[in-house]
Amino acid sequence: MTKCVNKHVNAWIDEMAAMTKPDQIVWIDGSEEQAQKLRDEACSTGEIIKLNQELLPNCYLHRTAVNDVARVEGRTFICTSKKEDAGNINNWMDPKECYDKLSKLFEGSMKGRTMYVIPYSMGVVGSDFAKIGIELTDSIYVCLNMLIMTRVGDHVLEALGDSADFVKGLHARADVDEENRYICHFPEDNTIWSVNSGYGGNVLLGKKCFALRIASYLGRKEGWMAEHMLILGLEDPNGDIKYIAAAFPSACGKTNLAMLIPPEYYRNKGYKVWCVGDDIAWLRVGPDGRLWAVNPENGFFGVAPGTNEKSNPNALATTRRDTIFTNVVHDLDNNTVWWEGLDDNPPANAIDWKGNPWDYKKYDKKDKSTCGAHPNSRFTALAKNCPCISSEFDSQTGVPISAIVFGGRRAKTAPLVYQSRDWQNGTFVGSIMASETTAAASGAVGVVRRDPMAMRPFVGYDMGDYFQHWLNMGKKIPNPPKIFHVNWFRTDEEGKFIWPGFGDNMRVLMWILARCEDKVEAVDTAIGFIPKAEDINIEGLDIGLDTMKELLKVDTQSWKEDVENIKAFYKEIGDRVPAELYDELAKLEENLSK
Repeated sequence: MTKCVNKHVNAWIDEMAAMTKPDQIVWIDGSEEQAQKLRDEACSTGEIIKLNQELLPNCYLHRTAVNDVARVEGRTFICTSKKEDAGNINNWMDPKECYDKLSKLFEGSMKGRTMYVIPYSMGVVGSDFAKIGIELTDSIYVCLNMLIMTRVGDHVLEALGDSADFVKGLHARADVDEENRYICHFPEDNTIWSVNSGYGGNVLLGKKCFALRIASYLGRKEGWMAEHMLILGLEDPNGDIKYIAAAFPSACGKTNLAMLIPPEYYRNKGYKVWCVGDDIAWLRVGPDGRLWAVNPENGFFGVAPGTNEKSNPNALATTRRDTIFTNVVHDLDNNTVWWEGLDDNPPANAIDWKGNPWDYKKYDKKDKSTCGAHPNSRFTALAKNCPCISSEFDSQTGVPISAIVFGGRRAKTAPLVYQSRDWQNGTFVGSIMASETTAAASGAVGVVRRDPMAMRPFVGYDMGDYFQHWLNMGKKIPNPPKIFHVNWFRTDEEGKFIWPGFGDNMRVLMWILARCEDKVEAVDTAIGFIPKAEDINIEGLDIGLDTMKELLKVDTQSWKEDVENIKAFYKEIGDRVPAELYDELAKLEENLSK
């Protein structure tokens, strides 16, 4: 399609083109023919490298600028007319000031370049959940990634018709200058501007920018929820499938859980796990009074290091075709890719993520600068290529959610699993979600970082108002999911993990689903309902009942210390934290003193 009939779209593109001054404008139509032309052009300029097509069909390698390798929370802004509407947790800029500032950076930024117009849908095109966006970019890399991550093409414009209801996204690489890198959201204008970056998380504007920051704002306005959650289906031997949505901060095994392979004990009985989504869930109240969820994305934007046959065989299998790898090692002998944690056979003849020759013999686990792949290197892969992708992936209505699961990385405080008392208490449990920093993170080890609902960097408005929206939604859902918290990361006195994790996490999910169906009792404690040790199946595990009791113990002293930390965090959020959550905090404190 060379021409769009939507006057709102055309007027906006004309305005943006007048500012950025591209040499030409190309519409992305979603066809394989056009996508192949773009790949060929990007290969000819070195923007991407074509990999071994026998071993990795339709796979390519890309390297970002060395100063442009991750999301930049410090350069990410929510631009609302009133500062208090953006809240204390977000960076704020006045919309007019931001437009003025960024317009200067965008001015003439596409001279000598092509502006690509990408019409895309988050969610199945035409479904009640779907929201349409148009991204303007000067990067073929962005086009190719958006073709994987979202539903792109002429059919999106047909669905939009003559409506003005679309999210306007403008991206320019400009000079990839980190001092002038900005990722700015204007929720009141349905607009996202990103400049001076080429890294996926900052420039694939359908991802965190639209699907969480803008969508969370829209969700509050329209009465639904945009959450940083995986969605999985657990099928029993009778073929019945129950769905769980789960939120975890980074480095807590979200993708691994989304693509979980049941342990042998359950596999042999005929249990299966299906992945609906690994990162984002949009949730609405269905006609039956339950909460229904869709994954608005079309692909996975996964972290490569640590992904292997043991940790996540399904993710690895997904990357074997139609994948773009970013900032991993290039194995020159086979023209394939490698990363730390893939296997124990690093390539002898290789180029590192910066484009320099790499000698694996100089690699030191403790020194990240010696890595061949960047620690945040990525793969962009089509969800439909995942061996365990759910048959409901393209469903127009989504899937009904039985349980919402929150999780964090705590050495002592949180037990393996506990259940909240009701939706309000569950909202409180989500609001106090936290992880302790590990050696992998910069700074001190063991520092508690609060990450409510795993949404701290992604809420497009004030965090207190976001909590209030959760409470309001609870009143709108006649049959709400039950809410739980898990912690796979409890450690013993030597700092070793007690719970085996990975596929065995399914044993905990089984208890969660049994609770949702009132099939199993629980112990009432100061923090909520905890399993009886014998009710979590440990058959085939090298763990006894005493160890289970240790994993499920409520460490009262740790919780008392945590309460003080929660108070400080609520104070940081500000005066919009709902009174109901302070009530829940007071109840917790009272329970702990009994």
